[in-house]
Order: sequence, then structure tokens, then C-alpha cells
Amino acid sequence: MKPIIAASMVTLALYANQPDTKHTLMPNMQVVYQQIPTKVDNLGDMFNNGEFYGRLRFNYFWSDKGENHYVMGAGGSLIYKSAYMNGFGFTAGLYTTQNPWHMDDEYASIYKAGKDVLSRYDVLTQGKYGMTSLAQAYLEYKHSNFDVQAGRLIYESFLTRSNDTKMIPNTFEGVALYSTALPNIKLQAAYLTNQKLRDHTKFHHLLAYGDDPSDAYAKYTENDDSAMHQGLTLSKLKEAGIDDRLITLEAKNSSIDNLLLTFNYTGVSDLISSAMLQADYTFKVDGLKITPALRYMRQFDNGAGEIGGANLKTKTFGYDDPDSLEGALLGAKVDLAQNAWKLRLGYTKIADEGDLVAPWRGFPTGGFTRAMAQYNWYANTKTYMVRVDYDFDKAGLVSGLKAFMRYAVQDFDDYKPGVQSDSNVLTLDLLKEFDSFPGLYMKTRLAYVDGKNDTVAGDGSLKSDSSYNEFRVEINYLF
Repeated sequence: MKPIIAASMVTLALYANQPDTKHTLMPNMQVVYQQIPTKVDNLGDMFNNGEFYGRLRFNYFWSDKGENHYVMGAGGSLIYKSAYMNGFGFTAGLYTTQNPWHMDDEYASIYKAGKDVLSRYDVLTQGKYGMTSLAQAYLEYKHSNFDVQAGRLIYESFLTRSNDTKMIPNTFEGVALYSTALPNIKLQAAYLTNQKLRDHTKFHHLLAYGDDPSDAYAKYTENDDSAMHQGLTLSKLKEAGIDDRLITLEAKNSSIDNLLLTFNYTGVSDLISSAMLQADYTFKVDGLKITPALRYMRQFDNGAGEIGGANLKTKTFGYDDPDSLEGALLGAKVDLAQNAWKLRLGYTKIADEGDLVAPWRGFPTGGFTRAMAQYNWYANTKTYMVRVDYDFDKAGLVSGLKAFMRYAVQDFDDYKPGVQSDSNVLTLDLLKEFDSFPGLYMKTRLAYVDGKNDTVAGDGSLKSDSSYNEFRVEINYLF
């Protein structure tokens, strides 16, 4: 099966010769579909006039976080979108990642950044490398001012994202609605029943941590995201009769010139919910584009704190109320852009209450202060960031080359043992596109994290050194 999938994708890539780009990648590797199938009036044309979207990709990761480790993924995806008959259509997406170069099986548990190119559970229990998944498969109904999708789908919002920077995106099972019926307002909502993280072969619970005592690797079977609350175990939720379904609503209002207002609600009934309001205002001064923004998020504890505690790792020492997940975030930033460069100054402060819960690959501090692989939304955390973007293509220096550099100062709570030690983070991303080879993208990412190694928490324990180095390479070819 694996050789057939790989050979088919390579063959499709070799014979693909389309002058127009059907789909492209954003700098965060999120896919944008430039060509969508047309409307048809019969079932045969619904299939015949559909579009295939191919993607070959390669990822390599090296890190000395914890222990030196490396891992590689090679594979890609094949997406099919049907044409639309009477508004109805469907999408199916098959993804595969294989690991021809890796460490021995027993080291799978130490993988950090590169863990999403394989299933650690399959490696540790079966010695199996590589995954193939039908991660997207949904029906769709399109109207002039709304769109409904049902099935396995990608849903991009404040706290739910595809986060497609590895081999297989983070996807969900459920129903999603998009509407432009109201003037100057983009509205979207979703009811999600299951999630498939990037390193899983099966869809699993949205907010339950695996804890089957008969399975030594049970934690890898449910939501084991790095930002998951480890105290919200599947057994505890079953005992309480809680089904972790997620409801989210997001609205973007642009009715006032130069002002974008964003509201988001995300909640899991009987556990936790949050509301976020963000304002972005854009103006120009002598050709300089200036965009200040404010974000406020409030997290409401609907029972999760009593079950799992105030800390994501269940180490609640130092929290004023160890059984409460009430929390809040305040963020501020300003973007300055002119010609080929952009400068961002960002700040976030997490209230000294409970940690923020967000294991659905959307990041509460994203777009403000989050640097690569960082989780800076623990209680009583302040982060300062400077980001500089430079487009060498716009500057007329190097065609298709962009650079992104971030420097973040992360001030965590020294007293809490369940929170990491302070660190300074420097990252550099280089993204290259090729005019002579449309659809080819190459991205290199470097990270240097300088953490404290002498922080003693309030309970007398020594916090681990948060320092590490990391190197990533990603190659994509879209056809």
C-alpha cells in the first residue's frame, strides 16, 4: 500500500504541467485554493469537472531539547474537490507521511518538534513508521452568502487551526458554517465532535487525556497535544458523564473604515469556555503602514478546574486557587510596514489565575508574542517580542526569498513548579519560492532558546533548564 501511494504521488507530480497555480501556500504553510471547481447541472459533470490538488512534501527536524534527536518525514497529500451541482459538492483529502530515516524505536518518546511526522503510539507499540490518513472527507452546500460543511474538515479560527507545518494537518469531525449574509461581517461557527492531531492515525477526543491503565502508552491515544491539560483524563470525564464536544463562533466586523473587530467564543460544555475580543486599526503616515492591535481573552471555568486543577501539568502548587481554571489574557502589538520590511512589537500578559487551555492547535498568544514551539500562556506569564520580516523579492534583491526573525523574552512565574523557567528565544525563518519551478517552496527554521538553569520554585524544586537548539527544513511542491 505505501509504495503504491508514494509511486502514484510521484507519477502525478511528474506529469503535472499546469501553467496556472491551482493552490498556493501562505508563509505558515496553510493552503490557499486559487482555483475552485465550477457549478454544473448534472451528476456526471460534478465528478468530471472536479479538481485534484497534489502536494509532495519533506520535513527534517533536529533538536537537542531533552536529548539530541532527529526525525524525517516524506510524503504528501492528494485532495479532490468535486464540482457543485445545485450547490452541493464534496472534498476528500488523503495524506501520507513515511519515515525512511529515524532513530531506534525506543527513542520515539523523546521526539519533540518532529513528533508530528509519525505516530509515536504506532512506533512504540508496533514498531510501525509512517501514517496514511483520510484526514479530510466532507460534504458541502454552497449558497450565495453561506457555506455549510459536514464531515472531516479543516476549521481555522482563533483556537482551532490546521497548523499545517508538518506532514498532515490538524483536522476535526463535525459541522462548520460560514456566512457573509450580514454586511461587512464574516461569520463562522462550528460544532466539533472529534479531532485528529497531526501525529495520530485515528480521530480522538477533543479535550480528554488518555489514561487507560492497561496501556503503557495510553497518553498517546487521545489528545496528547503539548498544550493539553493532563488532568482532564478520559476516565475522569467518563466518570462525570461529560462528552467533550466543542462549539465555536467567530465574527469579523469591518464596517468601520480601517478597523477590524474580531470576536471569538470557544467552549466545551461542562468543562471550559472562553471569549476573545480583538481590535486591529490600520493607518498610514508618509507611506508607513501602522497597525496597532489589542486582544483580550477571558477563560471561564465550567467545571474543568475541579477535575484537573489550575495547572496544565496538574502541578498546582503556587496557584491562589488550585482548583480553578478561571483565567485571562491581555495582548498588545503594533505592526510597522513599509516596502520590503515589517516590524512587530508585541506584549502579552496572562493573569495570575489558572493556565489557559488551548490544545486545538490555535494559540492564545499567536500573532502577538508566540515564537516557534513556545507555550507562553501559563498563569502569570509576561512575554515581550520583536519580530522583523524582510521580503528580498520586493526589495529587488533575491526573487522569491523572505526572511522572518523573532526575539522573545519570556518571563514565567518562578514560584510555580508547574511552569517552565524563564527563557529568551531567537528564531530565524527563511522561505524561498522559485519562478522557474512554480509550486516549489523551501523553508528553513532555526531556533536558539536560552533558558535559566538555576530557578528554584516555591516548593524547593529546581526547575529544569529550558535551553535548547533546533533546526528544521521543509520542502513543498504543489501541483
